[in-house]
Amino acid sequence: MRARRLLPFIPLLYVTASCGGATHAPAPPAAKAKPKSVILMIGDGMGPQQVGLLEAYATRAPHSIYGVKPTAMHQLMDEGQVALSRHHPEGAVVVDSACSATQLAGGEFSGSEMIGLNAEGRVVQTVIERGVARGKATGIVSDTRLTHATPAAFAAHVAHRSMENEIAPQMLAAKVDVLLSGGLRHWVPKGYDKAAMAKRTGKAYPLSKSKRQDDRDLLAEAKAAGYSLAFDREGLDEAGDKVLGLFSWSGMADGITTTATRDSADRREPTLKEMSMAALERLSKDPDGFVLVIEGGQIDWAGHGNDAGTLLHEMIKFDEAVGAVYDWVKAQPDHDVLLVVTADHETGSFGLSYSRNDLPEGRKLPGVGFDGLTYRPGYNFGRLNNLDRLYGQSMTFSEMAYRLEKAIRASPNVLKVDYEADAPEVIAEKLGRQAKILMEVFNAHSEFKIDEAQALRVVQMEPNAHHFEGEYRDGQPHKSMQERWVPRFDEFEAFYVGAGADIKGLMGRAVAEQQGIVWGTGTHTHTPVPVMSYGPGSAQLRGMLHHVEIGRALKGMVE
Repeated sequence: MRARRLLPFIPLLYVTASCGGATHAPAPPAAKAKPKSVILMIGDGMGPQQVGLLEAYATRAPHSIYGVKPTAMHQLMDEGQVALSRHHPEGAVVVDSACSATQLAGGEFSGSEMIGLNAEGRVVQTVIERGVARGKATGIVSDTRLTHATPAAFAAHVAHRSMENEIAPQMLAAKVDVLLSGGLRHWVPKGYDKAAMAKRTGKAYPLSKSKRQDDRDLLAEAKAAGYSLAFDREGLDEAGDKVLGLFSWSGMADGITTTATRDSADRREPTLKEMSMAALERLSKDPDGFVLVIEGGQIDWAGHGNDAGTLLHEMIKFDEAVGAVYDWVKAQPDHDVLLVVTADHETGSFGLSYSRNDLPEGRKLPGVGFDGLTYRPGYNFGRLNNLDRLYGQSMTFSEMAYRLEKAIRASPNVLKVDYEADAPEVIAEKLGRQAKILMEVFNAHSEFKIDEAQALRVVQMEPNAHHFEGEYRDGQPHKSMQERWVPRFDEFEAFYVGAGADIKGLMGRAVAEQQGIVWGTGTHTHTPVPVMSYGPGSAQLRGMLHHVEIGRALKGMVE
């Protein structure tokens, strides 16, 4: 095997110039050579394209909520350091979140879908674990599930990201001071008493079936280990400095819901910003400093679903958290905190693009260069009001697909298609009914409308060309590949791996021309991701990096 050659860090010798020759703003004059505390913020699925969408909306949308204020990430890039980072795993080109986060956390190459292990399957100490060992306070925050791939990679070590029931007790045993996210379903016993649990959680949110296969009560274990337990905003406010907060049964509120409920007094779930600040309030009390990891994880989910409206709201949610944390960092009198904002990978191969659809009208310009001529671009280069219309989406594609699924379950005789037994005319009739339901739901919540023919195209299915019944890992079936019928894509169908769930990708394509947006995949791409940093140690994070180098640098700063 060819050895990998990584560039050495040269902390103070790089000069990174912009096109105009200006250098990046240096860290504050009082900054130390190394930070006392480190904050790593990860926008899961956030490539340069996603950052570009946020900037386009913030600066170009006629009714942008940002007004004249720049985005937090824009400000961070202006005042700090900017780099790009590759993220490929050992032996492959494209990474998944588990491997990528593991490489960021541990500073060693890992393998696809591993958690906290290097490419040889050996346990790697993470930056969070280094912080615990050095006597620093530590915290992990995410708006997904605490046991989901990215947060798990900083405090657990398992062979596969799906082992969430094994990940939960490991995260508890890692002695992280602040753990805030969703995913209660992996922390309660298999046969838990629902009434007792509802009382225990203060009925903060609906309960469902536990995902555990044992009777281990991790909430009781956490309490015995000295953790305060929190299940809603009020509980988080009242919790002690050592806290386990689980604010949803699975993933937390999506970006559209966060936007709609941000100012609601009835909102029980904390936002990503609120969790981040709650963590900082507690961790910053430690005189030895702290290590904090914060994930905006649902940028990735929107990308997988080719859902541009939700993607915009997820970027706004993450940027809001970045802004609050960045303001806090700059306000520290000793200037001893390093803030790093990056992504694990890009999701969706997203892009705003120009097309031959809906060509612009010609118009007269006052300049002498167009004297007697009409200005009319030959293509539609994107209408600014489309950015406002994206913001106006009021339901995620995931929820729309769920509404259709729920309707099918409620009326299986008239809506559920049996492709093996139903006659062709029966299949056509049932799909027609499904299309009408989907069209009504979609058009009620999107400013980009679809007609019945487009909705019918979305619900079309075809035999799964990649059907796989065999075991793919230690006796476990490959669930997403077992579907015999999957949504019908005209191209790139192999890159939509969620089987039945990929109806969302077809919804994204149905409105793509109207939105002026293109999607290349339902999975991840190899696109290098931005790295924005501010504070002592940021000089090490310049140029073209790899996540292994970032992880190695961060661990080296935790002393």
